[in-house]
Amino acid sequence: MVAKPLVGINTDFRQGQGKHPSHSVVTAGYFDRISRAGGIPVLLPPLESEVDLEQVLNTLDAFVLIGGNDYDPRRDGYVVHPSMKLMDPRRETFDRNLVEAISRRRMPLLAIGAGLQLLNVMHKGNLFYNIPDDLPEALPHRDSHDNAHRHGLVVEPGSLMDKVYGDGEIRVNSRHHIAIDEIASPFKVTARCSDGVVEAIESLEEDWFVIGTQFHPESDAASALDLRIFELFIEGILEQRSGGISVMSGLRVVA
Repeated sequence: MVAKPLVGINTDFRQGQGKHPSHSVVTAGYFDRISRAGGIPVLLPPLESEVDLEQVLNTLDAFVLIGGNDYDPRRDGYVVHPSMKLMDPRRETFDRNLVEAISRRRMPLLAIGAGLQLLNVMHKGNLFYNIPDDLPEALPHRDSHDNAHRHGLVVEPGSLMDKVYGDGEIRVNSRHHIAIDEIASPFKVTARCSDGVVEAIESLEEDWFVIGTQFHPESDAASALDLRIFELFIEGILEQRSGGISVMSGLRVVA
């Protein structure tokens, strides 16, 4: 029997207010879908020790970088847009350390929403910080009154997204105002909205299995087909672990 992969999941952090203590929280969809796809989720709070982080990563097979509020663009030399709602600095510091460690280790990674944006920035890509201002001709990508807002998806033939969705009309949930502008060099774009906004990426590097989605396949508003992203992720982890044929390119990956 093949051991299920242990998949780390970072968590959000909320500072205590009044009688309410500080706490970590994560949407259940992340760990439920990893479980259903055949992995074992391991929730990780925002550790303050980088040594402790490295020790934990030594025990894991892969990682899911979750979405959430916005990362502070001032840390990358940009200004805060009025539309931004910044996440707690403790989580952001941890997430940046986490992405650096995962990248160095070439650990299989599924980056979702804000997690995808941080991954791109940490590898020297950049972002549109508010779609309505930066891309005024773009379709609506967020509806504050409808968490189930959806738009079409155009996938790159032969990509991992193509393996997930295949032919036919594809619609995914959409609730973001930030998007990738320039894609970082280790990655390629594998899906866009019909207006050209980047919605998915994957790694160009044969020794690093990465899937990134701007939409949220873990969401309650996701379709049943979106679960296939998590299944493909688990398949890729197992293949990389065994040195088998990679779902990424058909090339053999050294474990």
